[in-house]
Amino acid sequence: VQLQASGGGLVQPGGSLRLSCAASGGTFSSYSVGWFRQAPGKEREFVAAIRRSGGHTYYAESVKGRFTISRDNAKNAVSLQMDSLKVEDTAVYYCAAGAGIILSSVRIPNQYNHWGQGTQVTVSS
Repeated sequence: VQLQASGGGLVQPGGSLRLSCAASGGTFSSYSVGWFRQAPGKEREFVAAIRRSGGHTYYAESVKGRFTISRDNAKNAVSLQMDSLKVEDTAVYYCAAGAGIILSSVRIPNQYNHWGQGTQVTVSS
C-alpha cells in the first residue's frame, strides 16, 4: 500500500491543523494506521494510531485530549485533527500502515512497514 500525507503548514500556538493520509494500492481496511513525528535532532516518536475497523484509537500522552485520529475505509483515508497546538508539536509528521500489529506494539515504528513521505507542521508565533 502507498501512503500520501498532506495538510501540514504553519500555525500559531493554540491553532488547529488537520492532517490527511491517503492510501492506494492495497486493502486499506486490513491495516492499522499510525501517525508518527520527528523533530530535528530527535528520534521518531509515536503520536496516534487507529485499528483496522476504527473502533480503537491510541494516543501519546503528550497529545491526548488535543489530537483526534479517525479513518474512513470507504475513502482509504486516515485523518489527524490537531487542536490546541503547541510549539513543541513542531515536527515532520508521517503516516504509516501495518498489518497484524498487536495491541502492545502500536506505538513502535518498526511494526509499520508502509510509510508516507511526511508533512511539515510548524507551530510558531
